[in-house]
Amino acid sequence: MDTTKQAKSFIRQAGTGDRRWFYGGGIHTWLAKAEETGGASLIYSDTMERGKVTPMHIHPETDEALYILSGEVLMNLDGVEERLGAGGLVMALRGQPHAFKVLADDTSLLCIQTPGNAQAFYMGASVPLDAGDNASGTVDFDRIRESGKLNGGIVIIGPPPFD
Repeated sequence: MDTTKQAKSFIRQAGTGDRRWFYGGGIHTWLAKAEETGGASLIYSDTMERGKVTPMHIHPETDEALYILSGEVLMNLDGVEERLGAGGLVMALRGQPHAFKVLADDTSLLCIQTPGNAQAFYMGASVPLDAGDNASGTVDFDRIRESGKLNGGIVIIGPPPFD
């Protein structure tokens, strides 16, 4: 007999997901967490400021889709760089090195990770925000790296690859 708890279908209205300041820079609004999807996926939007960069990193056990909602990013996917605007998509399969730099004000993206096994990393690398709080917080890659070591989900393999 299968004792795995099944997730229930749900509807989430815009602006109702948990909001957290991510120490990599940006505000994550959680649209679907692992416990809500039976571990199948994680879905969040990320609102970022111009100039944000990520270090080169991999997600060892997670495929990551990044759909650009607004603004523009420069993506480095396994050494290949390409600019992406609204409507652009990046599919970084598990273990594939990637990083990005935000090129425009008011840039946001939708992140979908499958399976939803990296949530502990994100929770350990962020803090809750009050409703309506849009303030920037501290960017702390050491905290990102430490959460990855403690919780899995990410391995930083190098500095941001951008000039």
